[in-house]
Amino acid sequence: MKTVLRLLATASVVAFASSAAMAAGELNVYNWGNYTSPEMIKKFEEKFDVKVNLDGYDSNEAMLAKVKAGDTGYDIVVPGDYMIKVMIGEGLLEEVKPNTMENFKNVDPKWVDVWWDPGRNYSVPYQWGTTSFTVDTAVYDGEIDTLALLFDPPEVLKGRINMLNDMNDVINAGLRYLGYGRCNGNQDELREVLALLSKAKPHWRTMDYAVIEKLTSKDVDISQSWNGAAMRARAQRPTLKYAYPKEGFTGWMDNVAVLKGAPNLENAKLFINFMMEPENAGLTSNFARYANGILGSDKFMEPEMLSAPEIVMPASAPAPDFVTPCPQEVVDLYNKIWTQLKQ
Repeated sequence: MKTVLRLLATASVVAFASSAAMAAGELNVYNWGNYTSPEMIKKFEEKFDVKVNLDGYDSNEAMLAKVKAGDTGYDIVVPGDYMIKVMIGEGLLEEVKPNTMENFKNVDPKWVDVWWDPGRNYSVPYQWGTTSFTVDTAVYDGEIDTLALLFDPPEVLKGRINMLNDMNDVINAGLRYLGYGRCNGNQDELREVLALLSKAKPHWRTMDYAVIEKLTSKDVDISQSWNGAAMRARAQRPTLKYAYPKEGFTGWMDNVAVLKGAPNLENAKLFINFMMEPENAGLTSNFARYANGILGSDKFMEPEMLSAPEIVMPASAPAPDFVTPCPQEVVDLYNKIWTQLKQ
């Protein structure tokens, strides 16, 4: 899922969050870095007289590890689709029944009976989008809608590539390029994927979540990217273009949920309902540059959001691939590939 500024959680941050949780009129939000609209937060604070404390993470897995460690003091988290499924299964989320709240009527029906939270008993839509890559067309003016640019790049792009530092996004891209299915436990096919990634790695300059920064500084000319991050980067580097590779690309949705035992539970419920108001979803989209799952939010979104090529997919593009959680034995195989690749 997304634009990321890595905000490292230190012991002092945890201590602050824990102490803040003891105060009345507060809400502790743990969200992806650089992904929360300050205007939206200010509106919530003023409407409910609640002070919002914001902390950030750079991956679903980092968030899960910190939550499982316990005593974070966080109330709200914003996991991706598959991570919602995992956290429900592990009893880490409060069943706050968003589907009984006043503003649930605004949720687009296509985002209600989702596989990660059927009927929406635990979570509501935050932002949704795709994970592909973006290329500077002033540097490379050839066909961009193919994963070959990442794994068998032309000379002009060699050493100018940033890959996400994300096991699933990198391995899934490799599987798609080779024409293999996701959540793949076929060891022969996975050996081919490892060989592909290992051969391509010397052409990659970096593996980093800081997509916008890498592209706008011109440190790289092509980067795996979330579509909203690609749009934000294009605002500073107009020759960037987001690709819809013919081999396929990931679709995802991030969701607002409440942690089990949230110290500010009632404020967290207020926030869940607040995020289903069209204006507030629109404010979030205007900042993060992704679509949301709330009907009527388009009236509050900037016009360019409604026609941006990173948001509106061409008719020729494949359907986004929403990848379900993999069995543990497959995760273990992926971890082995990732460990070897990162050596």
